Amino acid sequence: MLRWILIFLVIALIAAVLGFGGIAAGAASIAQIIFYIFLVLLVISLIMHLVKKP
Repeated sequence: MLRWILIFLVIALIAAVLGFGGIAAGAASIAQIIFYIFLVLLVISLIMHLVKKP
């Protein structure tokens, strides 16, 4: 999932440099959403790991 975040971040940076504001904003927002999903899944995974551990 981090790979997708980096891909969309690079797309956003390249689009911003080339002047494509709409594409850059779209790619940046997609990267941000995927990053937040990753954080939520990470927290859930850590909680589940701590709960299962006796």
